[in-house]
Amino acid sequence: MRFAIAVFVVIIIASITGTVVRQHDPLPNYVNQFGPFWAELFGKVDLYTIYGAWWFLLLLAFLVTSTSLCIARNAPKIVHDLRTYKEHVREQSLQAHHHKAIGHLALAPEAALTQVSTVLDHFGWKAKAQVRDKGVMVAARKGMANKIGYLSAHSAIVLICLGGLSDGDIVVKAMMWLQGKSVYTGAGLVSDVKPEHRLSPSNPSFRGSLPVPEGGRAATAIINMPDGVVLQDLPFDVELKKFIVEYYSTGMPKLFASDIAIRDHATGQVTEHTVKVNAPVIHDGIAIYQSSFDDGGSHLSLTALPLRSAQAQPFKVEGAVGGSTVLGNDTEKLQLEFSGLRVINVENLSGTKDEGSATDVRKVDLADTLHQHLGSGAKSSTPKQLHNVGPSFSYRLRDAAGQAREYNNYMVPIELDGQRVFLAGVRDSPNDSFRYLRIPVDENMSMDGWLRMRQHLIDPVMREGAAHQYAIAATPANNPGMTKQLEETAKRALALFAGVEGVKPGDKLPADGWGGLAALSQFVDSEVPQAERQRVSEVLLRILNGSLYELYKLGRERANLPPPAADEATQAFMTQAVLSLSDSMYYPAPVLLRLDDFKQIQESVFQVARAPGQKLVYLGAILLIIGVFAMLYIKERRVWIWLEPTPGGETRVRMALSSTRDSPDTAAVFTELSSALQLKE
Repeated sequence: MRFAIAVFVVIIIASITGTVVRQHDPLPNYVNQFGPFWAELFGKVDLYTIYGAWWFLLLLAFLVTSTSLCIARNAPKIVHDLRTYKEHVREQSLQAHHHKAIGHLALAPEAALTQVSTVLDHFGWKAKAQVRDKGVMVAARKGMANKIGYLSAHSAIVLICLGGLSDGDIVVKAMMWLQGKSVYTGAGLVSDVKPEHRLSPSNPSFRGSLPVPEGGRAATAIINMPDGVVLQDLPFDVELKKFIVEYYSTGMPKLFASDIAIRDHATGQVTEHTVKVNAPVIHDGIAIYQSSFDDGGSHLSLTALPLRSAQAQPFKVEGAVGGSTVLGNDTEKLQLEFSGLRVINVENLSGTKDEGSATDVRKVDLADTLHQHLGSGAKSSTPKQLHNVGPSFSYRLRDAAGQAREYNNYMVPIELDGQRVFLAGVRDSPNDSFRYLRIPVDENMSMDGWLRMRQHLIDPVMREGAAHQYAIAATPANNPGMTKQLEETAKRALALFAGVEGVKPGDKLPADGWGGLAALSQFVDSEVPQAERQRVSEVLLRILNGSLYELYKLGRERANLPPPAADEATQAFMTQAVLSLSDSMYYPAPVLLRLDDFKQIQESVFQVARAPGQKLVYLGAILLIIGVFAMLYIKERRVWIWLEPTPGGETRVRMALSSTRDSPDTAAVFTELSSALQLKE
C-alpha cells in the first residue's frame, strides 16, 4: 500500500509538470525558455513528452496492475460481506464490542422479536434472524455502500489510467511503428509531405491541430513532436465559412467561434456546424474543438519610406501575412517576411506625463551618456487607462547572413503625453521587448513632415542651407562678423546629429548606428574641457534646435507648403521631432514600412481528436466521485441483538454494535437504538 501510494504521488507530480510545461513544442522553444543546459537535461528525462515517456508508462502500468490485483483479491470478500448478515456469531462474543448493552423486555420472546424488527426497520436497518435452541440472534446491517465505494474508487483508478493510455502518445507511436511511419522535420506545404510521414485515417487514437483560413479547407491535422511533426489524414474536409470573434474592453477575446462545413470523403455529404469554445462538433467519432485563432494570410498594402538616402523615393510593397519578398538593390538585399496583423490593440495609455521623462531637448544634458535608444512606446507609472489604439502589423527583415530583426509598426497615430505620434517598434530577438521610435504627426495628422526632415537631414545641400539661414537669423545686429562662425558651428552640429561625420572629421563611423544626441554628447566629452562642457552643451543644443527648425522651414518651402505657425503645436512637434530624429539614427533598417491598407483574413485553429478512452475517463471520474463519497460519508455498521427467554416470561436482551470507523455519532446511534427498544436493567 505504501509503495502504491508513493507511485501514485509520483504520477500526480509528473502530470502536474506535464500541465505546466507545454508538451510537444519544437526544441528551440525550450532552449529559449530554459537555456541550453537545462533544455538538454529536461529533454533527456522526457520532460517535453511526459505522457509518452517510458518511465511514466511504466509507473502507470504498475499502478494499473497493482490496483487490478487488489480489486481481484478483495472483490470476492466484499461480495461475500454484502450477502451475509453475520447472524452466526456467538452471543458471548457480543460482550467484546465497545458499544454493548444488556437489559430486559417485559414481553414474551415472540413479541420481543416483533418489537425489535419494527424498531430496526424504522431506523433503516436490514435484519435477519436466526433461531437457536436458547434464543434468537437478530443480525442487522446498514451502510453497506461503503464497501461498494471501495470497489468503485479502485476501479476508477484503473479506468482513468487505461483511458489516458489509450488516448496518449503511446497509441500514435505504436501506429507509427506498425505502419513504418517517421517524423517529418522539413518545411513547406502540407500537401507536399510524403506518405511515410502521414498516418492513416483509421488511426484509433490521435490529437492534433487543424488550421483553416477563412474561405479555405483542410483535411490533414498536425501532430507535434519534439523533433518534428506527424501528419494525420482525416476522413473529411473542414471548410471555414466565417470566423467570429468578440473582445472585452481589455482587448482579450470574449468569444470566438467558427461557422464550418464538413464534407465526408466516403459519402460526399456536406453538413454545416458552428464550433465554439467548450462546444465541439463530433463527426465520424472525431471531435472538432475551437482551440485558438490566427492570421490566415491577410493582404497588406505598404509604403517603404527610405531613411538612409536623400534621393531615394518611397515605393509600394504588397504582401500577405506568412509570405515574403525582397527589398533593396544588388549591393544590399533584405528579405522582408510578413509575420502578423493585429486589427485591435488595447494598450495602457495614461494622460499624465512622467515628471522624470526628458521630453524637451533643451533640458537634455549632453554630458550624460545616453545608453538606450528607441525607448518604450508607452512607459508610465500612472494608473491604467486602456484604449484601442488601432491596427498594427509585424514583420522581419533578414539579411544575407540569415540574421533577422523583428519590427512592429502601428497604422494610426497614438496620443502619448499629449502628443500624437506614430510608433515603430523593433527588437533583436523574440525574447526581448519592443523598443519604439516615436514619430510626431504634422498638421495633417501624417508623418510626412517628420519624413521630410529625416531625408533633408542627410542631404548636405539642405544642411548647408539650414545652417546658413540659422546663422543669419541668430547673428546679433551689432556683431555681423559672427555669421560665418555660427554657420560653421551649425553645419558641424547638423553633420554630427545626422551621423555623417565622426567626432573628428575623417573618423570611421560605427557600423551599428551613429548620430543623434549621443554623437553630440561624445563630441563634447572628447573635445571640450570638463569645466566648459555644461556651457558648451547648452550652446550646441540651442544651435541644433534652431538649425533643425530652419531645416524644417526649408523643407516645407521646397514642398510648396506655407511656413509653420509660430505656436505651441509647432513647438511641441519640433520637440518630439528632434528626439525622434535622434533615435532614428539607430533604427536598424534602411526603410520604414508604413501600413496603408489591409484586407484581413482570419484563420481558425481547431483541435481534432479521436479519443476512445474519453468515455473510460468519464466513467472513471464518475466512479471515483461515487467511491470517494461512499467511503468518506457512508459508514458500514452492524448490530446484533440476542433475545433469550427468562423463567419469568420476559425476554433478556443483549445488544452490540460495530462500525468500520468509530466516531461520536456511532455512540449516538447506539444510544438512540437502545432507547427505542426500551430496555430495562
